[in-house]
Amino acid sequence: MELSMTTLIILTAALYLVGVFTQVLLNQNNLNFLLGNREGKVEESAMVGRTRRANNNLLESLPVFFALAILSLIIEVDNYNLAMYWLGLRFLYFLTYVFGLIYIRTLLWFGALVCLIMMGVALI
Repeated sequence: MELSMTTLIILTAALYLVGVFTQVLLNQNNLNFLLGNREGKVEESAMVGRTRRANNNLLESLPVFFALAILSLIIEVDNYNLAMYWLGLRFLYFLTYVFGLIYIRTLLWFGALVCLIMMGVALI
């Protein structure tokens, strides 16, 4: 079964939501804070902090990925494989960030960056 670029775009949005829900699931001790107005500060575990930072990092690259993926659809450039590699690398990046595997995480981040650059070059 081959996925379409549209499906990859939707899966990318789903990856962000998984990150949000993972933060909530790992932060059960602060559930009242999460359900309230979130005023003040709460202490979070190291894993919750890493999950939040991993998701924030994804959020920084989402506009670039979405723009490149949508432009690929509009001008009919086949960036499917690069988009699929990017999504896979970002998923693995998320996991390695959450579990604190710093060197592997950095390599995955660079791989995902290269995918974005190659997607952009393919559009020129």
